[in-house]
Parts: sequence; C-alpha cells; structure tokens
Amino acid sequence: MPVFSLRTENSFGVGDFTDLKKAVLWASATGLKLIQLLPIHDTTATHSWRDSYPYAAISVHALHPLYLDVNGLSQSTAATKLLASMEPMRQELNQLEAVDYEAVLKCKWQIVKAIFPNEKKAVFTSASYQRFFQANKHWLEPYGCFSVLRDKYGTADFTTWSETKYQPELPERLMQLDAEALLIQYYVQYHLHQQLKSAVSFAHDHHCVLKGDIAIGVFKNSVDVWQNQDLFNVGAQAGAPPDDFTVSGQNWGFPTYNWPQMKATQYQWWKSRLRHMEQYFDATRIDHILGFFRIWSIPVSAVEGILGYFQPAIPIYEEDLKQIGVHFPVNRLYEPYIHIKELKKIFSDSFQQIADEFLEMGEEGYFQFKEPYNNQRKLDNYFKKLAPTTYHKWLRQALMDMHASVVLIKDPNSDNGYHFRFNMQHTASFKSLHLSLQHALNELYHDYFFNRQNQLWKKEALEKLPVLKNATQMLICGEDLGFTPNSVPEVMHDLGLLGLYVQRMPKMMGEMAEDLSKVPYLSVVSPSTHDTSSLRGWWLSLSHSQQQLYYRQVLHQHGESPTGHDLPGWLNQLIIRHHLQSPAMWSIFLMQDLLNMEDSLHIAEVDKEQINHPENPDQYWRYRMPVSIEQLLELKDFNKNLKEMVESADR
Repeated sequence: MPVFSLRTENSFGVGDFTDLKKAVLWASATGLKLIQLLPIHDTTATHSWRDSYPYAAISVHALHPLYLDVNGLSQSTAATKLLASMEPMRQELNQLEAVDYEAVLKCKWQIVKAIFPNEKKAVFTSASYQRFFQANKHWLEPYGCFSVLRDKYGTADFTTWSETKYQPELPERLMQLDAEALLIQYYVQYHLHQQLKSAVSFAHDHHCVLKGDIAIGVFKNSVDVWQNQDLFNVGAQAGAPPDDFTVSGQNWGFPTYNWPQMKATQYQWWKSRLRHMEQYFDATRIDHILGFFRIWSIPVSAVEGILGYFQPAIPIYEEDLKQIGVHFPVNRLYEPYIHIKELKKIFSDSFQQIADEFLEMGEEGYFQFKEPYNNQRKLDNYFKKLAPTTYHKWLRQALMDMHASVVLIKDPNSDNGYHFRFNMQHTASFKSLHLSLQHALNELYHDYFFNRQNQLWKKEALEKLPVLKNATQMLICGEDLGFTPNSVPEVMHDLGLLGLYVQRMPKMMGEMAEDLSKVPYLSVVSPSTHDTSSLRGWWLSLSHSQQQLYYRQVLHQHGESPTGHDLPGWLNQLIIRHHLQSPAMWSIFLMQDLLNMEDSLHIAEVDKEQINHPENPDQYWRYRMPVSIEQLLELKDFNKNLKEMVESADR
C-alpha cells in the first residue's frame, strides 16, 4: 500500500508516517507480518498533481513532505490554536474519496511555515538534530539548495539555472542570501526522519516487517543528477519495451545510468542509497531489477518506448545484414517507411492534405517527414501547441506510429551498428519486404534478443548486483516481470535475491496462470500489483470461458464459476488462500484485494481500485482506502477470518 493511500480518522487527507502505526496494529490483529510501501522519497518538481508519481524522485534520500504528520511538529499553545483553525479544512480533505495532492501539500506547508519561526531554535540546538544533520549532511545540504533554487527559478530544470551544477560552497552562500528558505527544508526532513523512525520502532515492537521500494531511476531534474552529472546519461531515457498492456512501450523519462562511471567510483552512489534505506526498512523491493542486466534506452528524440533498445547490447552490423540478403541501402530499414499506399490506407481521402503539411515527396511513391516533424519529439511539441481535440489526438498518434514504422534503430555509439525495433514484424516497413527476407530477418531478430546478448547481460548483472547486495542487511526482492533474459532466474537464485510471481502474468509463454505450487522458496507471490487492476478488476476483464478455465484448472473447483458483474467475496478469498498456500517465502497482497474478501467493502467503480495505469503517462496517483484503519479494526469477524487463513497456511 502506498503511504498516501492509508486512511485514518486523524489523517490530513492523505496517509502519513504516523498513520503507519495504526496500519501495524491492524496487521498485528490479522496475523499479517509485513507491510510493503511504494517509494516514499520527495518528488516535488512542479508543485502540482504531476508530482504524485512516486517513482520520479527529486532525491533518493529526502523523504516526501506529503507524509509529514503536522500534529507532531509542536505542542505549543500557538501550534495548537493554528491546528484548531485548520480543523475544518483537515476534515474536508479527509472525507475525500481520493487524495487531493495539491491541496494537501499546500495546507501542510502553510502549517509548517507558521510553526517554524517559533520552533526552529529549539530544534536546531537539540543534540538529536545535530546528530541527524552530521549523519545526513552529504545529501541534506544539496537537497536543501536544490529545493530553494527550484522555488526561486520556478522550475526544477537546473539546466536553466545560473547554478547548473552543485558546488560545495553553495549551502554557505544560500545561508547568507536566504537562511530561512534553506533551514526550513532541513527542519522538515528532520521531523520526517523522526516520525518514520518512530513508526519503524513501533512496527518492530509488534513483530512487523517494513518493506520499502527502490525505484530503478531518478527524475532527470533531480538533486542526484544535478550533483552527480557524470553518473547519468542525460541524452537517453529509460523505459520498457512493449507488452500486452502498453503496445507502444513505456517511456519513464529517467536518464539511464553511466555504469562504467558508477563502477569507477565503486558504486558509492548506490551503496549510499541502500544504506540510507536500511535505516527504515527490513526488506526492499528493487523496481525493475532487470535494469541491472540491461536497460531499455530510448533516444531523447523519441517519445514512445517502442523506439528504444536494450543497453548494453551487441548490435547487428551491416555485415550481418548482407549475409541474410540485405543488398540495398540499410536506411530503408531504419528510416520511417512511408509509402503512398500506406498514406491512403491510414488517411483515406485526406492523405494529400496530411502529406502536404507534414511530409515531402521522395522517389517512387515514398515520402519522408519534413524537418520540423522528423522525429517524435518535434511532432509531440507541435501537437502540444494545438487544442487537444479528438481529431488532433488521432492524427498525432497516426503520425507517431509512422515514425515507429522501422525495422532497425541506429546505434548512436556505433558507425554501422543497429538494433532491432521490438515487434518489428508488425510494421508496414517489415511487411512490405520479400517473404524470404522477412524469414531471414525473423531468425536474426530471434537470435539478437534470445541468444546474442545472454552472456553480456549475465556479466553485467554479476558486476553490479553482488556489490549492492553486500552493501545492505535488507532482504532484497527484485521486481523481475516483463521481457526477461534467460540468465535472470539463475543469477537471482545464486545471489539469494527474491523474484516476483504475479499469478495472472506467468513467466512461461502460453500459460494461462503461474502455477503457484511450483514457485521457488526465494520468491514473492502476489495476485496484483500497484500497476495492475485489483483481483476484482482482473476477474471482470475475463470472458466467461476464461473465468471458467481459471476456476476449474487453477483453483481446482468443480461446477460452474460464478457469473455476474462482480467477483464475489468468497471467491476473492479463495484466490487469497491459494496464494497463502504457495511455498514462496512471502505472499503479499494489495490492501484492495484483502478488503474485497468482504462484499460490503466493495466500492462501486472497480476501476478506481487501480493505483496506477502504466499505459497512461499522465496518471494521477491518488488512491485512498475506502474505509479508515479504525473502522477496519472494528471488523472483528473479518479480522478473525483473515488471521485464521494466515495461520492455516503455516505463515
């Protein structure tokens, strides 16, 4: 559960670190032994709802001010009066179905700024704060400076600042210019640290494990990139190749890592990051652990993930292409394939109008994009200036797809090296080739993705992951879903890293569901994640025949599966029980899936149970529990039933 999704009677419209204590009490009452959170680091780049994306941190050390319990800042009379005056607003925000990210953060900062002048002296002269500052100075000072300059310039894009790179003398200079603005950042981080450490101690006292989440990337306009520019490739964007959920791939917008430079510094940045997390968590999920084998790298000229390729990777060379029969200029395979027949098929009678505006005629019926539109980024910038009408959205996507109609992608680091475009078989460029060449390209494509890179990717992982594992005492669980190199299970097993099994996303192609009885002990099983629908949402997306197949072959039930417009609580509970009985070390569930074991806790619009839609680059992360934890604690029969389920599975 994301911290922001927790709901208590005392919340300020969003879950905070103090609310974790009540979550621990509920876990204790139900026999649950672990609470897994989404990333908790500061993402404040724009001061808007777009910062709600928890995987785009502006600092891998600083905690998010959103999670500050403002009631814990001061017990003074002035603070008490201030909070009393804000009580109507607190209640209004807390009654909302979803998080109002901007309103909550605005209110919390308003309270902090009112309390800070009277409390700063006592805090900054305390021995506790002095210890905190000295232990965290290496990241706290750059973070404070970044926050001050972000607000001064009105943007987190440090390339537009006068201070385009962090300098050690900057904190002292800003202290002289505006000490209050800098010190208030330290003040908030100190209180966040104290409140989270208190929740950690409370969890341990109640025999509950806290599991964190380490995002694979950082926001491009972040403290970490500003401070360590040589550790990042800002000319590339990290993402993921296409899958069943996102046919155009994913572009996360994070810079990729400069791994040779990371290695040259003995991976100190990563070690510092892990040791910092270790203060708060007993275990951690490493988001997209496949990125330590290879990362999906997308040129900054592209918008969609489909135009990316794995890095590092051994390219395809012109000699490889000649051997399979490519005896024409290779640019035919890496430039967008735009033929008049395709234009007429896509745009029908308006093809000439589209061609006149965006394209220029080549030879023999072929076209190419005009210079102002000759990559996806330029095209996207053009459409951002237009009204977002249905037609413009359709036209934009049609032209984006034309840019992606390529078989190969040029390697920017090699004069004659190329990478296959993922799913190149579906492009008009590929389909227009002779069948014999299609067959030869398919064979080379298969070798490129499934054979050629295996040893390289294994070597890459074995250089990095042991160093990271040895840098921390946390139990490391890797999110290893997606297009997975053959060496991943072997490397994960040999290093003692837990893999993730989501039943509806089997690792074996062609299977309907993962066989949970056969997963290894060193693993986590889960029916859903923050990037998927809830169990209810998934069940309703299946056809009746698929429901019946799952009901009989996976759950081993007799008779007909239930029909209707919902997943009944008893069947939801059966799926939960099925996961609990797996041999995996951990069986972890979305709070939504646990709540939905009880029919009366179902919310009307099942789609609102999904925390994130990964196919939506503008997702507003704002899910909140439909009931408070205090109300959950009163559901004695529900809690007793869940506890019996856990105990009967010997967990």
